[in-house]
Amino acid sequence: MKSLSRRIAFALVAAALAGCAISPSKVDPFEQWNRAMYSVHESVDGAIVKPWAQAYVRDTPVLFQTSVSNFFGNIDDFFTGVNDALQGNGNRTGDAFGRVLLNSTFGIGGIFDLASMMGIPKDKNDFGITLGKWGAPDGAYLFVPLFGPTTVRDGTGAIIRIYASPTGYIGDEVVRNAVWGLNYTDTRAQLLQTEGVLDTAALDKYRFLRNAYLRSRRYQLYDGKPPPEPEE
Repeated sequence: MKSLSRRIAFALVAAALAGCAISPSKVDPFEQWNRAMYSVHESVDGAIVKPWAQAYVRDTPVLFQTSVSNFFGNIDDFFTGVNDALQGNGNRTGDAFGRVLLNSTFGIGGIFDLASMMGIPKDKNDFGITLGKWGAPDGAYLFVPLFGPTTVRDGTGAIIRIYASPTGYIGDEVVRNAVWGLNYTDTRAQLLQTEGVLDTAALDKYRFLRNAYLRSRRYQLYDGKPPPEPEE
């Protein structure tokens, strides 16, 4: 723990010194702070979370990992359907709730993804996109350690999702925390497959991640046809 504390302290100091030379950005007005949080994230993730996720992938049967991903993916499908409905997209709403119905019944609570096997498309939608469709601006970019990049709008949507999640209604605190931890581990394990791109493609990983996140969200908000981005 002392070693980790030193790494975090060093990361904060380094980020603060680097931040002195950073020009203000319209999309990232808190860049100096965000870089410090990103450095904290890298330290904690590299020392604890990533090794845990790697051990999970290495030591857990693939069938179990797939079942866990399918189970939590089924919950995501439900919230995708809710947001599709809030955005007035009837076809996507039907697909999302159709997936939930099929996987929750014949898929035994979502453990088996029968909907994908039957060709029902899987989509991703969330409250942040819904708020954007309703006209809410992005707000400032933020980086939250152990959770990742977001914006004020997307962060608000994430809070709504957390409070609406069925995990929060589990009465037993130990079971509730175990389910939450398993969900987090599954999410982090899936990111292991893509983080190599960040390590090899970016000289400035923070900026690369920020730009990739904002462009991805913009692409999703405009259904794959975003207007030209404003000049910085």
